[in-house]
Amino acid sequence: MREYLLCLLAAAAVAYLLTPLARVGAVRIGAVASVRDRDVHDEVTPRLGGLAIVGGVLVGVLLASKLPRMGAVFTGSNTAVALLSGLAIIVVIGIIDDRWGLDAPTKLAGQVLGAAVMAFQGIAIIWLPIGGTLVLDPITSVLLTVFIVLISINAINFIDGLDGLAAGIVTIAAGGFFAYSYLLSVNLGLARATLATLVSALLVGACLGFLPHNFHRARIFMGDTGSMSLGFLLAASTITLAGQVDPSAVATGTLFPTLLPILIPVAVMSIPLMDLALAVIRRTRARRNPFAPDKAHLHHRLLDLGHSQIRAVLLMYAWTALIAGTAVALAFVPVAAALGGFAIGLGLLIWAVRRPARTKAPVHHLRVGTGTDG
Repeated sequence: MREYLLCLLAAAAVAYLLTPLARVGAVRIGAVASVRDRDVHDEVTPRLGGLAIVGGVLVGVLLASKLPRMGAVFTGSNTAVALLSGLAIIVVIGIIDDRWGLDAPTKLAGQVLGAAVMAFQGIAIIWLPIGGTLVLDPITSVLLTVFIVLISINAINFIDGLDGLAAGIVTIAAGGFFAYSYLLSVNLGLARATLATLVSALLVGACLGFLPHNFHRARIFMGDTGSMSLGFLLAASTITLAGQVDPSAVATGTLFPTLLPILIPVAVMSIPLMDLALAVIRRTRARRNPFAPDKAHLHHRLLDLGHSQIRAVLLMYAWTALIAGTAVALAFVPVAAALGGFAIGLGLLIWAVRRPARTKAPVHHLRVGTGTDG
């Protein structure tokens, strides 16, 4: 645990220190978010904050590679190489989009390439809990992995709509998955140094380092460089565990033991995934492109209810923490206790959502982060 904490703190420090440099660089090369009709931020704001996040993660990986107890992550397989090579493609696509803009098909092709490069090198879903344990053939494994990565990338991209929202939600989601993967290793007597746990810890650290610069009022946005990289890394983290842990090894005292390695990643990503699904359904029913931007996301609806931007962001954090925390608790504590805590939290959050501030914040004072969807 100390090694993970050290790497987390290193990622946070590096991301915090690199963010002002990323801001200056974004201004110099013109990678800025202008004010558009569909936006609610009211001034030009630099993008490329994602470079600082990625920098924090990379330094954390480098530090981990030098720690004796973390050696198992980097020996015996090329998973670290698979992760970093796929990430490099995603970062390049993100930088190009943040500076010059890319159409949706081109960006999607880049995401597919990055995911496929990672999958072909070994980070892939290799089984499903169907008929016991269904081992996938190589082609199906790669295709399913690419599909999961695309969903994760675009879920984070769509949720990147208010200052600090995406970074905070990823912090909570990655923290929940870190707790699950680490406790699972402890309970089952498995190696505690795993790529899934390391990447989760580094995501928590890098996002925490970036948040002071990105929370309302944001001085920099993470841009597509950040949102796509975060989605990619979250997917890679969950795939390395959910796709490769033997389901029969999960403790039989938990709820749905063979399904937990699949259900936990879905639960910790539930809010971004829900927002993505609703957006696709909403736009498809309106006969619009599923990737066409609009202002009807979950966070926009909270603003329409009269919540301030900060309150809306905190409510989204709370929903994410409630669902992710309950899912992790189901794996390690009695079901009644986990569901009881969920019921209490659900009641409190419903009350909070239905009691917005008396005065609705003027739209022209609000700012949002900018992913593809805005």
